[in-house]
Amino acid sequence: MPSDFTLNPLDPATRRNPYPIYARGRREHPVFLHDGLPLRVASVFRYADVQAILRDDATFSNSFPLQRQLAELGGAEVPPPSMLGTDGEEHLRLRGLVNKAFTPRIVRRLEPRMEEIAAELVDAALAAGEVDLVQALTYPLPVTVIAEIIGIPAEDRVKFKRWSDEAIASLGLVFFGGFDRERFERQRRLLDEMRGYFVPLAEERARRPQEDLLTGLVQAEHEGSKLSHEEMLQMLVLLLVAGNETTTTLIQNSVIELLAHPEAQDRVRREPALLETAIEEVLRFSSPVQFDPRRVTRDVELQGVKLADNDYVLCWLGSANRDEGVFERADAFDPAREKNPHVAFGFGAHYCLGANLARLEARAALGALLSRTRSLEAAWSGELPLHPSPVFRGVTSLPVRLS
Repeated sequence: MPSDFTLNPLDPATRRNPYPIYARGRREHPVFLHDGLPLRVASVFRYADVQAILRDDATFSNSFPLQRQLAELGGAEVPPPSMLGTDGEEHLRLRGLVNKAFTPRIVRRLEPRMEEIAAELVDAALAAGEVDLVQALTYPLPVTVIAEIIGIPAEDRVKFKRWSDEAIASLGLVFFGGFDRERFERQRRLLDEMRGYFVPLAEERARRPQEDLLTGLVQAEHEGSKLSHEEMLQMLVLLLVAGNETTTTLIQNSVIELLAHPEAQDRVRREPALLETAIEEVLRFSSPVQFDPRRVTRDVELQGVKLADNDYVLCWLGSANRDEGVFERADAFDPAREKNPHVAFGFGAHYCLGANLARLEARAALGALLSRTRSLEAAWSGELPLHPSPVFRGVTSLPVRLS
């Protein structure tokens, strides 16, 4: 029988509240083939299927030949893939070169600095009384932290943020026919600008090493392999986006959910020990990254749907994290939820390298915000402006009043 089920991830109404569609997808269309797209794309909604796909990088690859299709738009040479766009031994090689900078022990050493930055930002917001929290806290904290980790001079961080915004603006659009020559040209110019900045900086680090990640990438060896300039550029772009955008979205989504659930906000204020579980609940309930794409590498059948080599699957993390078969009261926001095996940071070999960093930054930001205020109130009317990329569940402005 024909079905009226559809999912348009570019539709603003759908993006603001995708959960009824996700629920119907889990019930009726756990693997849904989209119509009318330039690529053959299937959406996957159930937790078990999402986990199985993200675990199996032999069948569901993170390497996307569509990079070359995009390059044909501009006739440009294709840059090497980032760590995120590789599998197997190549992924292990690239991940190994940067992994030691994000161990739990090293990240923990950054916690006092995160708390110091968060306190300064919240105090400045309190002095103003009413602020756009994106500009006041949720973007400056992550961008400052990742810039300090990489070794970006303080005076260049505004440029750093602009690069991050431009890098993610088109993220995910290629799957829905929204990536054209003009967008490609903008991305290429962005890479050229970043190359012109980072290559001389890397050469400077080779001459005069410092205690930062950029020096580590210049000097790093993993089984005798170093990064080329182009590989290093792709790594820095990835760290810039992943180390900034996801955390920014996590912090703002936490504030939005605490504003939407005042009883939860009151409880976390009374019981600061709940902050960690509250952050995990935001990750589940309002996942910063909504879908994780993969390319099919062989003919396979999933939930009765036949997928072929070079089809694409979108693993809807935002849906998996509301799966009623895994989470009790899946549509309830519970800051004290104990059993919470969410997949907000992905799963398998490509599990988010910066997950520990994101959690600590969120804890620093929200801890400062709740401990240094008596009240936190929404100061907007109408709808908040959506993040430009359908990959992210986030906003670009968040006006609040603080006391």
